[in-house]
Amino acid sequence: MTGTAGGGRNTPGMVVVGAGPAGVRAAHTLLAHGVRPVVVDEAPLPGGQIYRQAAVPRAGARERYGFEWKRAAAIHAAGAELRRCADYRAATTVWNAAPGCLDLAGAAGIESLPYARLLLATGATDRVLPFAGWTLPGVYSLGGAQIALKSQHCLVGPRIVFAGTGPLLYLVAYQYARAGAQVQAVLDCASPAGRARALPALLNQPATLAKGLYYLGWLRARGVPVHRGAQLDGALGSARVEAVRARIGGAARTLACDALAVGHGLRAETQLADLLDCAFDFDGAQRAWLPRRDADGRSSVPGVYLAGDGAGIGGAHLAEIAGERAALAMLADSGVPVDAARLRRLARRQERLARFRRGLDQAFALPAAAGAGCDDAVMVCRCEEVRAGVLRSAAQQYAIDDLNRLKALTRIGMGLCQGRMCQAGAAELLADCRRIPVAQVGRLRGQAPVKPLDMASLGKVQP
Repeated sequence: MTGTAGGGRNTPGMVVVGAGPAGVRAAHTLLAHGVRPVVVDEAPLPGGQIYRQAAVPRAGARERYGFEWKRAAAIHAAGAELRRCADYRAATTVWNAAPGCLDLAGAAGIESLPYARLLLATGATDRVLPFAGWTLPGVYSLGGAQIALKSQHCLVGPRIVFAGTGPLLYLVAYQYARAGAQVQAVLDCASPAGRARALPALLNQPATLAKGLYYLGWLRARGVPVHRGAQLDGALGSARVEAVRARIGGAARTLACDALAVGHGLRAETQLADLLDCAFDFDGAQRAWLPRRDADGRSSVPGVYLAGDGAGIGGAHLAEIAGERAALAMLADSGVPVDAARLRRLARRQERLARFRRGLDQAFALPAAAGAGCDDAVMVCRCEEVRAGVLRSAAQQYAIDDLNRLKALTRIGMGLCQGRMCQAGAAELLADCRRIPVAQVGRLRGQAPVKPLDMASLGKVQP
């Protein structure tokens, strides 16, 4: 591919997967250096999940994005430039990755895209651990509830309980309350003891900390019950969720509701890095296997770079910096001069934000028994309808200590979602059942297609 912007420099083919904060900033940096990248994104418009754009906005940027509206506007403006100046492939899924080539599915059908240097900025999805009733209609992930509000301008229910861990819990509850929903309660399942230990790191970014405290204070000032150290026991109902059962302050409580939005932090989308044989390491703070990368975003595979939440949950601000650093690394590795002073400034900002993120991980740490204490009747793998009792029985009968072995014997993770929804819960359950650290059970190996393909796309195979 030949660069056309800023002077038309001859450069290898550079591809960016993902148009959230990391991908947009990376691709914009490449354009600024005279390189015209290919940008592939599943959404119709750039912005990612946090700065998701509605096809027909019904509210101003301030109302949709709150404190982040200026940053959202900047990402949208940069994304609009990419749509004009880059080879921008919207509404396109990367369903397979191999050395030097990606397989895509979009409006043009199935096609292959060669690359010389590849940046994976694939973002993250909700991590939801299994509990009784989590498959009932009316139970949503926090991210799903937020998408409904941002993209479709609707509430998932008039009376909603929000539960789980992580800063997204308070943000989405605040957004729903502002939009007119009756927030019945916020059940924060993280241990309150972690907050005090995390405070020194959180004070590293006082403005960001103040935003979180504002959401909490706003909710409490309007009478929304916020319970820290709560335990979500289950969702109740027949045709749909009608109530939530929880332990609050050690006492059993039942909270009537029409919807439940739940999430236990976020989970990095790492399937493409896995297919490309990138090395992974277990991150104890995030309780997840993450692809290995250096400070500039280089993976263990030459020519493959990583940035944003797809390489480890860090948030939008950190993702932007990581995206720019990865783009500069791609340029430097291609022989294109980059600004060393700019790199040093980015590195300093990145370290400050990373320190704050480590504080968040500590403040919103998963409870020790999260996902492992569900009843045997709870459906862990919804695609293949595998229940917790089946997993426990197989693990004990065959002395299974490896998640892929458990998959082979029970079919967990073999469905359409490829383990996106069930892997975290299955890992926690297996580790608890076998009394071993969760890192020891490993992770599910990636398989193509990493996303489901429809028959219409398969009928349009490009040469």
